[in-house]
Amino acid sequence: MSLILQGSTSGSITLQEPAVAGTTVLTLPAVTGNVLTDTSPKAGNVIQVVNTTTSTQASTTSGTFQDTGLSATITPSSSSSKILVIWAINGTFSATGVGIETNLVRTSTQIVYTENIAARDGSGNDAGSGTSGGTYLDSPATTSAITYKCQYRSRNGSGTVYVQETGSSASTSMMTLMEIAG
Repeated sequence: MSLILQGSTSGSITLQEPAVAGTTVLTLPAVTGNVLTDTSPKAGNVIQVVNTTTSTQASTTSGTFQDTGLSATITPSSSSSKILVIWAINGTFSATGVGIETNLVRTSTQIVYTENIAARDGSGNDAGSGTSGGTYLDSPATTSAITYKCQYRSRNGSGTVYVQETGSSASTSMMTLMEIAG
């Protein structure tokens, strides 16, 4: 015996009994929206997404990496999961020869280094604003909470550099973490 559910405008879903003896029960949760009924996601499926932004200004003249204020935490559901990290840090500087170098850090370990956010102003001087970012597929092999954060420093340790500069049209930095089934 088959059960056919007709869509309100088009299409249909057919539920057909399996060709085995016994009773099969499909229990749907009492929720609205889309329902995921497979508790064993296939490799490559997105299991969860964490997104964060910050527009809190920070500045430094230091050549030592400082936190930008951009961080996100995710707890993988399986140690075989991978974490896709997508980030963009917006920065500005105004002195010639100054730039911004950035890091992506997992807990306290640097995993990606970006050499420079650099731009030229209308006079051809090294000055201006830019974005540093990218994507990285991490394999943390844990089910413990993991914090990813972005750091920045002044290139050559001279001149003031800013991230998320207040009043800048590109003042918001962002990070998205996606758990991918392994």
